[in-house]
Amino acid sequence: MSNATIRPAEAAHFGALAADWWDPKGSSAMLHRLNPVRLGFIRDSIDSHWHADPRSLKPLAGKRALDVGCGAGLLCEPLARLGAEVTGVDAAEENIAAAREHAAGSNLAIDYHCGDVATLGLSGFDLVSSLEVVEHVADKQAFISALAAAMKPDGLMVLSTPNRTPQSRLLMVGAAERLGAIPRGTHDWDDFVTPGELRDLLANAGLVMGEPRGISWSPAKGLHLSDSLALNYIVTAQRN
Repeated sequence: MSNATIRPAEAAHFGALAADWWDPKGSSAMLHRLNPVRLGFIRDSIDSHWHADPRSLKPLAGKRALDVGCGAGLLCEPLARLGAEVTGVDAAEENIAAAREHAAGSNLAIDYHCGDVATLGLSGFDLVSSLEVVEHVADKQAFISALAAAMKPDGLMVLSTPNRTPQSRLLMVGAAERLGAIPRGTHDWDDFVTPGELRDLLANAGLVMGEPRGISWSPAKGLHLSDSLALNYIVTAQRN
């Protein structure tokens, strides 16, 4: 397998978590708590981009969606339920096996591939998503360019990633991993991407980044969308 964007050590780290990826109290518990927040942003972005009826249960009917770095399918399955024809890509064979098994048990037809999005030659997708992934890849520009190449000219991209700030170093890398909220070794703070850096990566791939929304945590609200980009943010991108 060509590894233009894949770091084998990263793939091995996440592959080792595959067995309990769907356990909301397991090693991916944080992703389970994060997923509703991300899905809310994605749904609003879908409705805005395609002028969809916000009451529609299947706003992605007739559209193709690609999720890169899909893990065991935590985002792919909701996208399929929103009506999309979904393809998921991940670097870890163990994750793809778990994703296929869970989708079959949920009676969802999702096309899963193990490999590097930069070399799979995928194209023609209306929606391309990659959440909490760009900070783990070997070549960020090659990765973003590959995502852009997979998207239709009038398509929509959604990305989320931790911001490289003193707060994220303290809370996401320090406290969260030390206290077990995130598996140890998940993050390298130096690989976090600031909104300005992501904007440049997208511009180099011919895309315009939308206004980022922060993903924050508070005792009262838990994880929620906010104006603060201090820890993590989610954003859309599209062509001019």
